[in-house]
This record gives sequence, structure tokens and C-alpha cells, in this order.
Amino acid sequence: MIAFNICFIRQGNRVLLLNRNKPSWMGAWNGVGGKLEPGETPRESMLRELKEETGIVPERLYFKGLVTWETDGVKTGGMYTYAAELPAELHYQTPLLTDEGILDWKELSWILHPENRGVAYNIPKSIEKILFDEHCYEHVCTYKNGELLKHESIRIDPDIESITDPSTLKERILTNI
Repeated sequence: MIAFNICFIRQGNRVLLLNRNKPSWMGAWNGVGGKLEPGETPRESMLRELKEETGIVPERLYFKGLVTWETDGVKTGGMYTYAAELPAELHYQTPLLTDEGILDWKELSWILHPENRGVAYNIPKSIEKILFDEHCYEHVCTYKNGELLKHESIRIDPDIESITDPSTLKERILTNI
């Protein structure tokens, strides 16, 4: 059920985002991530994706929960969600063109601006919890015809990251622990 991951790398008031050149979210700024490969844990997958897409190997990677999406009341996908922080003294030069798109630092105030239509729709609704809240959340996004109708953040147990059995994970998510 959860086949993807995403990470938001923060440095001060800036967040490293990727303007994707492929679907989904082509042309929109989003976190860095990808698909879990067979045999990988969510954390292993996230570390691999970060290294492949940015060259960054964070000192600490924080599990922040899940982003799930549903259409017509049915959960149709999800991502393990992570945060990392780069030290102020580390310089990461952007913009940087990659195979996935353009990496660039964006100020948090720009990401959260109410008139900003350039980021994935759920990010302004969830990024502050992902970056600054010590708890883990499931960010449930309800879409219809490609538009975000509703976003709800539900606190979850951080041990969800380590559940490898798909049916147990699905059961835990559906019960919103």
C-alpha cells in the first residue's frame, strides 16, 4: 500500500525542493523522494533516494509519518515521510539540474504563501508539522479531479515506519493509531 517516500531537507528557514520534470506533480515544487525497491526498508529507501537525487547523506533522518491520499473515500496511495536538517555551515549550491528536475532552496514563507500555486497542494498544509513538530502524523489528502478537497493531520505511532507486513500496516493506518 505504501510504496513511496518523501523527504524535506531544511537549512535554517529554507527547504530544498525539487521542481519535477516527470509525472506525478510535473512542474510543481515538492520534496525529494521516490519508490521503495524490493527488500528495502522505508528508511533505507529514503537514504538511497536522497543520495541518488541530491548527493546528500544526512547525519540524521527523522521519520515524520505518512502522507496518504484517497479518492472517493478509498485510500489509493501513500508515502513514508521524513525530514532532515543540513548544518548552516554546509553549502549546497542550487539551482541544480538533475535527472528528476531542478533542485533549489525555497524560503518557508514562500512555500506557505497563500497565493503560491507552484508547490504540490498538500505541502503548505503539512510542512510545518513535518519540519517542526516532534510527533508523527498521517496527512490524509482527499482529492477529486486532481484538486485537494480536504487535508487532515492525524497523530500516529512512530513505529509504523518499521512495520513490514503490508496487511498489518494497512490495518494500523485504517485504525489511525
